[in-house]
Amino acid sequence: MNRIIKKHLSVMMLFLLIAGCAAVGPDYIPPGFTLEDKWHSNLEKGLVSASPDPPTLARWWTCLEDSLLEEIILRAARNNLDLKEARARVLEARSRIGIASAGYFPDIDSSGSAIRSGSGTGTESDAFYAGFDAGWELDIFGGTRREVEASQANLEAVREDLHDVLITLLAEVGVNYVDVRTLQHRIAIARENIKAQKETYELTRFRFEAGLSDELAVEQARYNLENSRSQVPMLESELEIAMNRLAILMGLTPGTVHKKLNDPGPVPAPPLVVAVGIPAEALRLRPDIRKAERELAAQTARVGVAAADLYPRFNLIGSIGLEALDLEDLFDISSRVWRIGPNVSWKLFDAGAIRENIGIQSAIREQYLIRYESAVLSALEEVENALTDYAKEHDRRKFLASAAMAAQQAVKLAQMRYQAGLVEFNTVLDAQRSLLSFQDQLARSEGTITTNLIRIYKTLGGGWESSSLTGHPDDNHSGNKKNEKQLHG
Repeated sequence: MNRIIKKHLSVMMLFLLIAGCAAVGPDYIPPGFTLEDKWHSNLEKGLVSASPDPPTLARWWTCLEDSLLEEIILRAARNNLDLKEARARVLEARSRIGIASAGYFPDIDSSGSAIRSGSGTGTESDAFYAGFDAGWELDIFGGTRREVEASQANLEAVREDLHDVLITLLAEVGVNYVDVRTLQHRIAIARENIKAQKETYELTRFRFEAGLSDELAVEQARYNLENSRSQVPMLESELEIAMNRLAILMGLTPGTVHKKLNDPGPVPAPPLVVAVGIPAEALRLRPDIRKAERELAAQTARVGVAAADLYPRFNLIGSIGLEALDLEDLFDISSRVWRIGPNVSWKLFDAGAIRENIGIQSAIREQYLIRYESAVLSALEEVENALTDYAKEHDRRKFLASAAMAAQQAVKLAQMRYQAGLVEFNTVLDAQRSLLSFQDQLARSEGTITTNLIRIYKTLGGGWESSSLTGHPDDNHSGNKKNEKQLHG
């Protein structure tokens, strides 16, 4: 018996030695991508090509120097529901690695039976069994290793998706906060113009009653005033929507943040200098690029999983138990039974299904490669557009500020000349409408500049490194650094 056991153990050791061979299927090689060493957009209006300061990029909102914005962002990062869902997907992906890794180990089952049987002759007998059965599929051709490799890469992709959700959340919170402050400013501008137009209406009415003006001027002043008044409810509705959106982003019910935001505040101003680095730096930091690269790695491993089905499967099977015809004899030493030995199975004919599946997985891998390349191009486009929009909006604000100053002076001159009888009242109306329009556009432009700055930080991948502020820090930063080196050499 000892000789038989030694023989089977030798076979097992041989299988284990073979199992150390390289896994079938393609080994993953990170895709390369040729990048320019500078942005196509002209860096101006404070944009510089210096590498972004990591702490500043990680917590970009601090450069806006608004303590309430920082408080809101912290609350959103901890309570946002989309972020909680993304964290749950990370936990799911981690568990899937455990399922895949279980293939490295044997399966052990316990079983027991008590069977009574009989025949037509009236003979009856009993049989009792209790024992353990074990099976161990040896990963000789690497199918399990490729499965674990795919699960690990998928976990890393899901983790990058969590980072991407975080970046999007922080940017959306910032944009909505800027919208709130911009709308409050626009409402204040509208009310200030309404006050001035009301004074003009009252003056025109008094002049009409004194016989110094006609009724047409009164009605014109009136409809100009009412038209300006009609803008306020629309702006107030937009303000309500922006505040409610902020509450939802913070994981709160609509109306919860109104008390904090009711007092108007200034639109956060951008810093004088914004470092944007070079294209390669942006791609290293963007989670969507890292996610696409990890998904490609996972699918490459799945090609190997499919290829492993071309080869035979080697199993070690064994069992040990107790077997007797009488329950009282079940635990006697003579009732012990066991068996152990190798098992080989090989699908010899499947009408080409395995090779077709390899072709399917390879085609899916090609799709992931194209998605990766598309993600890189889209990322570059987003950054270039954000840089251009930021710089050009600065120019637009300068022109609007000049136009608003000219319109303000034009209103004064038009009123003076109208009272002197030198111009028609239409001139006053046009000047007042232009002033309100230019001031409103200027307020929106100031908000747009800050919004475009937030877009720049988002497109540069700013924010995900600050995952510790969510209360759930990423526990695999070393894995992310490894993937970063693989992605960009």
